[in-house]
Amino acid sequence: MFRFAWRNLINRPVRTVLSVLGLSVAIAGMVGLFAISGGIQHLVTRTFEKVPGLLIQQRGAPIPIFSSLPVAWEQEISALPGVAVVNSEVMLRVNLIEDQRILSPPRFLLGIDIPSRLKLKHGVYDEHLVEGRFLGVEDQGKLNCVVSRQIAKAFDCTVGSTLAVNGTTFQIVGLYDCKSQLLDVNILVDIDTLRRLGRISPDIVSCYYIEKHPDVSNRDLKKRIEKHFQGREWKPSGVMDALILLSGEGPNPFQMMATALDTWVKGGSVPPATSQPTVAKPSESKILDEISIPSSVEVLSPEDWAEQFNEFSGDLKLFLTLISSVGFLIAVLSILNTMLMSVVERIGEFGILRANGWTRGEVMRLVISESAVIGLSGGFIGVLIGKIASLIANHFWPDKLALHVSVGLAVFGFLTSTLLGILGGLYPAWKAASLSPMDAIRRA
Repeated sequence: MFRFAWRNLINRPVRTVLSVLGLSVAIAGMVGLFAISGGIQHLVTRTFEKVPGLLIQQRGAPIPIFSSLPVAWEQEISALPGVAVVNSEVMLRVNLIEDQRILSPPRFLLGIDIPSRLKLKHGVYDEHLVEGRFLGVEDQGKLNCVVSRQIAKAFDCTVGSTLAVNGTTFQIVGLYDCKSQLLDVNILVDIDTLRRLGRISPDIVSCYYIEKHPDVSNRDLKKRIEKHFQGREWKPSGVMDALILLSGEGPNPFQMMATALDTWVKGGSVPPATSQPTVAKPSESKILDEISIPSSVEVLSPEDWAEQFNEFSGDLKLFLTLISSVGFLIAVLSILNTMLMSVVERIGEFGILRANGWTRGEVMRLVISESAVIGLSGGFIGVLIGKIASLIANHFWPDKLALHVSVGLAVFGFLTSTLLGILGGLYPAWKAASLSPMDAIRRA
C-alpha cells in the first residue's frame, strides 16, 4: 500500500514537494521554538549539578544582586548544626568593560570572602579553572580577578592581562570555564575590594553561600536556617525598598522606585541599611512559634532554583504551543488542499480500482497512506532542519543562546508531523471512497 502511495506521489513531484516543504517549515519552527524551552531546562540542569551548596538571600529578592543581609548574621549561620562553611558574597552589576557598555549578556562583579571560599570542598569556580590560578589570601585588598573564559575571549585578554571594569583596572590571575551561561557571567574579586570600589557598606552582604555537612539534607538545613531567622526585622534601603513597596508597604513608592532605578543605572550597588537587624524579644518567642511569621531570609537549594526555572519554562511552553498551533493549522490545510486536488484529478482511477474489487476501506487507506508519507517526510526534514538550525545558532551566539533539541523533542516533532499528515488526508480519503465505481468512471 505504501509503495503504491509513494508511486502516486512521485508522479506529481512539484505538488508533493511543496506540501512536504510546507509541513517541514511548520515542524522546523515548532522544534526551534521548543528548543528554547528545552535549552533552558538543559542549562539549568547542567548548571545546578555544579552548584551543590545552598544560597541564603533576603526574602523577596528575585536574584542575589537585589538582596541585602547583615554581616553579623554570618556567625549565627556558622553556629547552626549542619553548616560546614559560610562564604559571604557581594554582587555588583557591570556597566562597562574596556569602555564598552554591557547590556546583554549581563556581567557581574562577584566579591567573595577569600579565606572562607578556600575552605569549600566544592568551590564551583576553582573546580573549573582552566588557566592561571584562583584567588588566594595574597589577593585580599588587591585589584586581582578571575574571569570566565567567555569574558576573556570577548575582550581578547588572558592571564596576566589587565581588564578595565566599571572604570577600575584589574589584573587577571586566572580563567575559569563552567560551560554554563548562568555561571560564566562573573568576574571574581576580593569582597573588601569590591565594597571599596562599589561604595558598599562593610556591614552588609548580598548573600551567603553555604556548604553543609554530608549527614544533613538540603531540605532539613533549609528549614533550620529559615526558622532561625523567623521574625527578624531587616529593612535595608535602596533597591529592595522598591521591591517591598510593590507589595504595598512603605511610604512614597514613586520616590523609592526612582532611587532604586538610579542605583541600578549607576552600578547596582546596595546602599547601607537604614536599620539594624533585631531579634524578637524573649516574651514574643512563644507567639512566634504559634503564629506563622515568614523568615527574613530565603534559603535556596539547587532543587529550588531548578523548580523556579521550570515554572518559567512551563509558562513559556504554553506560549510556544499557541504559536506553533498556527503553523500546524496552516500545514494541515496545505495537505488537505493537496490531497483534495489529487482526489479530484484521480476520480477515474479510483472508479477503476473499485470496479476491480477494491473496497471503500482500501481506497481510504490508499489516500491516507499518501498523506501519511507526506507527514513522515515533512517530519524527518523538519526535525533535521530544526536540529541543524539550533546547532548553528548555538555556535554563533554561545553566550546568548542555549538551544537544545532533545531526543524526546525530535520524536515528538516526527510523530506530530505524521499525525498532521494523516489528519490532512482523512476528508479527501472519505470523499474518494464515497463515490460508486460507475459514478467515478462517468465523472472522469
